[in-house]
Amino acid sequence: MFKLVLIATIGAWLGYANPIFQFPLAVLAFPLGLAWIGFRATSKRNAFKFGWLAGLLAGIGCFYWMVIPVEIYGGLPWFIALPCPVLLSAFMGIYYGLFSLGMYYAGRQIESIPLCLLAGLSWASLEMLTSQLFSGFPWMNLSSAFAPWPFAVQMASVVGAYGLSGILATLAVALLLYSTYRSALLFSVGLTAFLVAFGFYRINTIDDSNADYMISLVQGNVEQGMKWEPKYQRETVKKYAKLTLEAVEKNDPRIVIWPETAMPFYMQDRTLLRKAVETLARGTKTNIITGSPAYRVTNMKTNDYVLYNRAWLMDDTGRTTQSYDKEHLVPFGEYMPFEELIPFDKLVQAAGDFVSGTQNKPLMLDGVALGMLICYEAIFPELAQKQVERGASALLNISNDAWFGETSAPRQHLNLTIMRAVEQGRWLVRCTNTGISAFIDPVGRITAVSNQFQAETLSAKIAPIKKTTIYHQEFSWIGPATYILTILSFCWITFAAREQN
Repeated sequence: MFKLVLIATIGAWLGYANPIFQFPLAVLAFPLGLAWIGFRATSKRNAFKFGWLAGLLAGIGCFYWMVIPVEIYGGLPWFIALPCPVLLSAFMGIYYGLFSLGMYYAGRQIESIPLCLLAGLSWASLEMLTSQLFSGFPWMNLSSAFAPWPFAVQMASVVGAYGLSGILATLAVALLLYSTYRSALLFSVGLTAFLVAFGFYRINTIDDSNADYMISLVQGNVEQGMKWEPKYQRETVKKYAKLTLEAVEKNDPRIVIWPETAMPFYMQDRTLLRKAVETLARGTKTNIITGSPAYRVTNMKTNDYVLYNRAWLMDDTGRTTQSYDKEHLVPFGEYMPFEELIPFDKLVQAAGDFVSGTQNKPLMLDGVALGMLICYEAIFPELAQKQVERGASALLNISNDAWFGETSAPRQHLNLTIMRAVEQGRWLVRCTNTGISAFIDPVGRITAVSNQFQAETLSAKIAPIKKTTIYHQEFSWIGPATYILTILSFCWITFAAREQN
């Protein structure tokens, strides 16, 4: 069984973005190995145990970067930081243990193609659960591993990233069973041919000739541990102003984007720092979107207030008339769950706990509706779906991946973000503090990308799009249907087993 655990683990390590070498196809060994554990297990306990172990080891390889934000930016000792990725992986391993357990039951009742299909339904259901339970953290989305190969992820425009993960898990189990069932071999060949053919068809039929809306991104590469100190605030503004002037002079953009919390002060206050940004916008006649914290006083007598992680739109006259407040906050980073029980503070030390925004609409400019996604909101399909439902003709993700340091996390984050562009059939513009900043077209191709850990600008043209994908149109029932089919299938298996006994 340990050999099967190793197969699944190495498949995840090599298949997802990593510091050494990523080969997307290898990720199929992850569900393949987990299913194999279920088929070979001698008991349900062993099926879950070894499936959980494989998930634990795979997760450690994908989440190792958590040590950096916890220790360096959170200021916690290494003996607290080091176990964090292990604890998260141990929790995530429960989902993969359940998948192996499900295959243990299913493999004893059904065979061939029905078994492959149930594996796919189970995988998709479990991935959706990872995005919904306990705030959600769908970081190990199987289909995102294939984001570097745009032709391989186009089915996400029909069934979404979770649905595509289910299809890929189906394919992995079919490959596992090919020597036992001839039908599984034919099925795997046919499924592969369909995914590839559909992928190239969609890529080759997309029309990007009307991309004429110029946008410039400013990647400040500001040191995370210093920018909140008062003496560095002015230098931060000067740095972004200098880079913006360069971008405006060279590319004449309609809008300039700065990253999440690029401005380490309250933009709503009439300070000299705010005035400097206003002067820049008016002087260059350029619209600017920037991240900055915001507050709302809730009690004037006691001076109580709440904080927001906000994106501001400052127009070319220096007015901030539109904004977006982050809805899905990072636990332990932007707020503290179970604060009274946990003996340490959150990682973002510049301000108090944030609260979620509500009723956010796309930022409108020149007839283009920019659907905002701040930081890891881009890993949640439902948030991009909501923005497009509210009229977004393009998606904009601003982030601060400086927290991750020189690890594989920024690439993993980018790959997850790419899936939102494919699902919604929208251009996606991504601006980060230290990289990876990028322009992503509606089929997930990166048309321009920045270097990491360099202060630079990146400019490209995009096109506003109003047409919606099949996934967007059918979003409301795809998830529930997947859950229902999975539950009904296992109910049928249980009933059939009792009938045999």
